[in-house]
Amino acid sequence: MATPDYILKIRQKIGNDPLWLPAVRGIVFDDEGRVLLGQRSDNGQWALITGMLEPGEHPAPGIVREIFEETAIIAEPERVVSVGTVGPVTFPNGDVCEFLDVAFRCRHVSGEPRVNDDESLAVGWFRLDELPDLMPGHLASIHLALDPAEAVHFEP
Repeated sequence: MATPDYILKIRQKIGNDPLWLPAVRGIVFDDEGRVLLGQRSDNGQWALITGMLEPGEHPAPGIVREIFEETAIIAEPERVVSVGTVGPVTFPNGDVCEFLDVAFRCRHVSGEPRVNDDESLAVGWFRLDELPDLMPGHLASIHLALDPAEAVHFEP
């Protein structure tokens, strides 16, 4: 999915100025303990599945929607792993955003991963000992999600 319409309307008013947005991140594990990753089409980097929430959207259904939109995987959130910020990020078109990021540990319910929109070049399951280079913070999110007793991590 491209940039949501509501963001495009805001951008018409503020240009490339910094924008604060709510976002979600999914750390999806399958029954074999592999993690779901996508290779982003905007920068070619491998990453966890992420996305922006729609106005009024709750974070848990939002990450379920994002995971399906990007990978065709149906997942179920198990717990919040972390709450933090990402950014500022400057996109190739000059837009600047900062994100309030809520990361969820999720379990695979059904589906086979495939590129399901234009946000990814590739998607797939990865064993933890065969992870590609990941975007900053994403490896830390995976490690936080692995500890079942870990409390929610709040970034300083």
